[in-house]
Amino acid sequence: MPPINVLSKEISELIAAGEVIERPSSVIKELVENSIDSGATHITVEIKNGGTTYMRVTDDGCGMSFDDVPKAFLRHATSKISAKEDLDNIITLGFRGEALASVAAVARVEIMTKQKDELYGTLYNIEGSAEKSHEKSGCPDGTTVIIRDLFYNVPARRKFMKKDVTEGNAVSNILQKITMSHPGISFRFIRDNRTEFNSSGDGELFSAIYAVYGRDFARDLIPVDYEYEGVHVGGFVIKPLYSKTNRAFQNFFVNGRYVRSRLCSAAPENAYTNMIMTGKFPACVLLIDLPPSTMDVNIHPTKAEVRFTNEKSVSDAVYFAVKNAMMKDGLIYEFELKPHADWTKAAPEQGELKQQEFMFTPVDKIEETEQKLAETTKPVYEAPAPVYTAPKPTVEEAPVTADITPSPAYDQPVQAAAPVYEREAETAPVQEQTQEPIKASGAVPEPPKAVEGFSYITQQSFAAAPAPKPAEPEAPKESVWTEKPKIRVIGEAFGLYVVAEVGDDTMIMIDKHAAHERIIFERLKSRNCKQYSQQLLTGVKVLLTADEFSALETNQELLVDLGFAFDFSEKPCVVATAVPTFIMELDMEEIISEIANNLRMYSHDPQSHMLDDMLHTVACKSAIKGNDKNDIAELQSLAEQVYFDERIRHCPHGRPVMFTMTKSNISHQFKRT
Repeated sequence: MPPINVLSKEISELIAAGEVIERPSSVIKELVENSIDSGATHITVEIKNGGTTYMRVTDDGCGMSFDDVPKAFLRHATSKISAKEDLDNIITLGFRGEALASVAAVARVEIMTKQKDELYGTLYNIEGSAEKSHEKSGCPDGTTVIIRDLFYNVPARRKFMKKDVTEGNAVSNILQKITMSHPGISFRFIRDNRTEFNSSGDGELFSAIYAVYGRDFARDLIPVDYEYEGVHVGGFVIKPLYSKTNRAFQNFFVNGRYVRSRLCSAAPENAYTNMIMTGKFPACVLLIDLPPSTMDVNIHPTKAEVRFTNEKSVSDAVYFAVKNAMMKDGLIYEFELKPHADWTKAAPEQGELKQQEFMFTPVDKIEETEQKLAETTKPVYEAPAPVYTAPKPTVEEAPVTADITPSPAYDQPVQAAAPVYEREAETAPVQEQTQEPIKASGAVPEPPKAVEGFSYITQQSFAAAPAPKPAEPEAPKESVWTEKPKIRVIGEAFGLYVVAEVGDDTMIMIDKHAAHERIIFERLKSRNCKQYSQQLLTGVKVLLTADEFSALETNQELLVDLGFAFDFSEKPCVVATAVPTFIMELDMEEIISEIANNLRMYSHDPQSHMLDDMLHTVACKSAIKGNDKNDIAELQSLAEQVYFDERIRHCPHGRPVMFTMTKSNISHQFKRT
């Protein structure tokens, strides 16, 4: 066994600092808590480059004397406690005397401080726990601490620091918590020379919440004020209708200290039972006050967790506080008129593409013409329909030009759906009223039926037309011109399943929600949704956490490909200025929050398959639902897409979207064969 060595002061201080100082946000937390304990009423925090190169905390607290400043940087030096009995009644945020010593061990620190009754202040510099200067200086009352080059002498720790924006978000998050826990103090946060938020310090918790989260969050809050078995719970909870998609907006403060507690988190969620949707979580800002002797704050290196001597009392107090608040409020929501899907544009003229038709545009029609030409070798696909002209009719041959319509896939990709419905209305055998005038005239027989995506061309008309390419044969084989089977939608069953005939001997049933969900999912996955993007007259504002905000801002190119556009000038809120048309009737705030949360979780690799979860969510929420009213033209387009596109066989969650039944099997069930 190697000999046991007593570590040097330098090494031991670096190890101890690593337990308290994890990242720039840890430094800010310790320094701001010291400022609060000093009795400050105004605290300014400034960081640059996420805090890795520069941090400044300025307060107007009591300050320190000239002789006490060097002592403050010694380990276990504190003015908060002096005897072991004081540990049972801790009312200050800091008490260990490790904050300044830990910071000074891993950074270059400069401190300026002055007490009110002193003529001069103190300027003190320390780097790596080594004092550099200690002198009197002129400075205002209070204390200013400047930290530069965090972990400059610990390369291993500095190497594992995250991106500046991530570190800055962590600082912002912790400062938001402290701001709400002390509404009587005015906080100002400056990030890279720009003020991110500024609280009034008027003592009102609502004002602090408003400053941190904004108006839209604050207006949906319910006040909480309740006391149970010596535990007082105050603050605000959000109405169930406006609950969030994660727990990021749950804030619990015990005796003014922000803590993470499963006990506290479970209590309001239980109170919201049967009033909140699955997958949603209540947002809250709750201040829990109880005797200091009934809890232990010395169980976590950063004091982020606490332990209660009577957990049931605390849990019951939070539960009943939230429950009573919602009962008193009545939860009567103000009715909000949401515009129709077409509210951003004028009413379509006759022949213009309808919104519903636009939603059901087949996937293969949104691809570029060149791509379609490259993917197939069939002459009818490779040549645009207008190239072929039918020969003049004779007595034996009927003219077919009357119903030959150029394929919308080549001429007008975006407006493909509308001509399909009009053409099918003219050619479908069940609608005899459009065919009757042709029969009555006696001039020509019925023209052949057009199939979506094809231009019907007879063998003779193709022979008469010029070849599209010199290398192509003049006449293709008979098998090349096999028509797609005709699909005719019969109707719906139970408002969920589309029933259709395929050809003469097959019937299909399609789960319309699962099928449409897969279609939208494939459309999103191709990241070719710019043509579906719709500008909004009035942007949709969504409140996000700092990490979610940064995730959206970092992935703007991806979002543009998905049909979204955002304005990031109102941090911490983003404003959606354009969204895909197929989500315009939905709760866009919920969808945008879901997208931001997914991008946050997979921010390290936003191009990975893990983003499929996000696309699943958007597709599921955007797809038509069971019992939705859809006309026959929409169901017809949906059935054709599902049947002819081999990608549409399962929904994104793996469920089948279609079953087929043959005529012979049905006849066998009825004992006809």
